[in-house]
Amino acid sequence: MKPSLPLSNADSAENNVRQQTTQRVALVGMGVNIILVIAQILGGIFTHSQALIADAMHTLSDLVGDVIVLFAAHHAGKKADADHPYGHGRIETLATVVLGLLLSGVAVVILLQAWGRLMGEAPLVVPDASAMFFAGLAILGKEGLYQYTVRVAKKIRSPLLKASAWHHRSDAFSSVLVLVAIAGTQFGYAWLDAVAAIIIAIMILYMALQLLLESTRELVDTGLAPEESNKIIEYIHTLPGVEDLHLLRTRKMGGNVFADAHIQVASHISVSEGHKIAEYVTHQLESHFPEVTDVTVHIDPEDDEAGEISVDLPSRQEVIQALQAQPLAQGLQTSIHHLVMHYLDGKIELEVYLQTTPPPALLRDFKQACTQLPYLGSVKFYTEIAY
Repeated sequence: MKPSLPLSNADSAENNVRQQTTQRVALVGMGVNIILVIAQILGGIFTHSQALIADAMHTLSDLVGDVIVLFAAHHAGKKADADHPYGHGRIETLATVVLGLLLSGVAVVILLQAWGRLMGEAPLVVPDASAMFFAGLAILGKEGLYQYTVRVAKKIRSPLLKASAWHHRSDAFSSVLVLVAIAGTQFGYAWLDAVAAIIIAIMILYMALQLLLESTRELVDTGLAPEESNKIIEYIHTLPGVEDLHLLRTRKMGGNVFADAHIQVASHISVSEGHKIAEYVTHQLESHFPEVTDVTVHIDPEDDEAGEISVDLPSRQEVIQALQAQPLAQGLQTSIHHLVMHYLDGKIELEVYLQTTPPPALLRDFKQACTQLPYLGSVKFYTEIAY
């Protein structure tokens, strides 16, 4: 059973803050990357450094990535609607896939160009020493962006911002490599510039594959890691009203986790009490695990994975019709106020609530009639007292 809870004002405000924060980080990244791209391209052209130009292409992919982040943040932050009842968090995942594909393309282009020069298809050129200044500038800018972005990503639990942060970090590493390679060319190792470009391409490609793997796992509803799921399972077992938990399914959507839990409660409690326990479990999970933002709790009166399946048992109306057709059950019909049925262990336990206390013979006859129906288990009688 899934408690139907509207989106609270607090949840809505949190979503708005998350969206605005993501957009702000993307805008800062765009501003810094625009400056770095211009500086690296001009520096690479005037200093004749292929590695510096390759690094500029890496930075340019960051810039395009920031545009994707802005787009995703705008659309992923929208509220759930009729067409998207689970929200728009998958847009973040899809944007991460696009970013991974973009990085893959950039890596292949850089790799082919640098390899061609290294193999003699184009002459090797020794960059001017001033290229080291542009490489150093790039290192400072990209590492600064990484520190800023990863701090915000952890705060708002955004895998997209985390991916963007590591993109900045990979750029910073590649710029360090460019700086070392340019310094090496000054000592007569002209091939270092092309080698640095190839290494950068391999780094970009590796990171792109990691992003694609993580994102596609999320798109096919991969659940939490076992150790994370076990923490949730252990916590649910501590909650009052929960007798057992025999199924927990999770899936990720953006920075959020959706969970489906099958919990076992006392077998003879009322529907409303079971619903109350479900609401309580939902609230406690969302409070204790902030990343869990949507919980569906299924209430079971028994372990339906271990016990007999009750799906083939007759409905209430069918049971009543069958009892009315039993001659021995006729005498008690006028005294019955209502019936309570418990579908447990492949049988129906019957509780008969009576308006008056009938003769014992009628009770024996009714029980005898129930034995003619093989799907009925225990039969108990209660007399209601109105006060």
